[in-house]
Amino acid sequence: MTTAVEAIYEDGFLRPLQPLHLPEHTRVMVSVETLENDAERAAWLAQSERRLAAVWDNDADDVFNELLAR
Repeated sequence: MTTAVEAIYEDGFLRPLQPLHLPEHTRVMVSVETLENDAERAAWLAQSERRLAAVWDNDADDVFNELLAR
């Protein structure tokens, strides 16, 4: 099973930002990819956010909502 979670490095330990539903003492493989100051990732996320806003905020969806309401 593969699961990706964000974590914070504090006092020599990685602390996941969300619970991991694993039995105690489960051995895992950890790959570390830093997220802070990643200009490429930030640009990609900003572009994705703009594209998603363009899809969600459009008048065409109102037509479908009116048809569903009938």
